[in-house]
Amino acid sequence: ISNYLKRADTEKLKAVFEKYASTVKNGEKYMTTTDFIRGFLGLYQHLNYNTDAVRVIGSVADTSKDGLISFVEFQAFEGLLCAPDALYQTTFQLFDVDGSGCVTFENFAEVLKQTDIHQRIPFDLDNEFIKVYFGKDRKRKINYSEFSHFLHDFNQQYAIVAFKRYDPEGSGSISVLEFNDICLSIKNHLLTKAVQDNLVAAARKAADGGNKVSFPFFSAFLTLLENMELVKKIYLNSTGGLQTAEVTKEEFLHSAQSMSQITPFEVDILFLLADLLHQTGRITYEDLRTIAPDHYLKQITKRFTEVKAVSSPEERGVLMQILESGYRFGLGSIAGAVGATAVYPIDLVKTRMQNQRTGSYISELMYKNSWDCCKKVIRHEGFFGLYRGLVPQLMGVVPEKAIKLT
Repeated sequence: ISNYLKRADTEKLKAVFEKYASTVKNGEKYMTTTDFIRGFLGLYQHLNYNTDAVRVIGSVADTSKDGLISFVEFQAFEGLLCAPDALYQTTFQLFDVDGSGCVTFENFAEVLKQTDIHQRIPFDLDNEFIKVYFGKDRKRKINYSEFSHFLHDFNQQYAIVAFKRYDPEGSGSISVLEFNDICLSIKNHLLTKAVQDNLVAAARKAADGGNKVSFPFFSAFLTLLENMELVKKIYLNSTGGLQTAEVTKEEFLHSAQSMSQITPFEVDILFLLADLLHQTGRITYEDLRTIAPDHYLKQITKRFTEVKAVSSPEERGVLMQILESGYRFGLGSIAGAVGATAVYPIDLVKTRMQNQRTGSYISELMYKNSWDCCKKVIRHEGFFGLYRGLVPQLMGVVPEKAIKLT
């Protein structure tokens, strides 16, 4: 089964577009970037929102960069989100300010300066990392393929810049609270509430109760969070696809041997986080769900997914709800009847073995064993004797199973 998102129906997508489009130009409706970000996506709902940020983010869908989003552009953006590399594609369009198909240093700097991350922990735009990608004179342009790798390296570089900012003396360590501040500032999108609540506790436990976090722990912690999808695959490989099995650290390490992206130090941190949740020394798939956040694009794709199918029972109407309940009741009844019919001969033999009377001689049993009982029932009562009393049994089982599935 494909995990790719399917394209929305054009008519339904058009209806949603027109609902939020507030501008008419030459008889055609358009969304402004504010309509798209605040109206459709539901972001930046507070009154004092950053208008520049809304404009920049909205430009992802505004491919013509004229400040207006046509239905064709809106539909193209929906199609973009269905692509396997949607995360990188949308980010590239965000930085491709003028729609040229390339990202310049000026484009990158303009967007970066609008982010909360840069305002909290400024990134030195004159460092060697920038020069390697954009050239010493910063005139080199980056295409999409290069940008996707640049983005990966930039995230790692930003973490190093943040660490050095809190470690000006170059001691190789920062305080636990500084570690907490960096994670919340530059990696907040990787943190679930459970991880946020345990950042300080995890750092202190790793430092054996101390107040200092080393750079190796800092780096391994962030790398682990970025590789959680790979961690899930390693877990499933270890359990043969089962999501309820408990896995020890040794079992997980054995499964991770074929994947060099995960280091033993990262595995230590993974189990450290899991221990803060339940102290069993093992992990389950549910633990990984608790540690790993939803995909970056989930909030955006959710709005388009809602266009493709009715998302709540209230939208279906009373009649449709009744029909669906009746359908599920019928399926439950059939399932219950089939199950009860299949096992009834076993129940009948079991009951007769338990209730058998002695024969004409004292202590002589009517049936030697279950197989003997089955043969005698068929011999004296016929094959359908195995189903004697089935109807009353079905009257009790069928409604029970049907109600459970309704």
